[in-house]
Amino acid sequence: MKITLKAARVNAGYKLVEAAKLFGINKDTLSKYERDSSNVPRSFFIKIETIYGIPVENIFFGPQSDFFRKNKTA
Repeated sequence: MKITLKAARVNAGYKLVEAAKLFGINKDTLSKYERDSSNVPRSFFIKIETIYGIPVENIFFGPQSDFFRKNKTA
């Protein structure tokens, strides 16, 4: 089962500001990625795996609203 980018951050135990600092981006950019991860650059994927300790194949990449709508009906 896939999880959202935000869920991956929370599961890894990071607050938004902490994770943004580790990624080398500002918190607003990370927050934007968490709301709609379809725009996350591919170069960011390796950082996601390293920092959050989860394969990107397990993360849903798209608008967060689509994730919840899809999983609500499943």
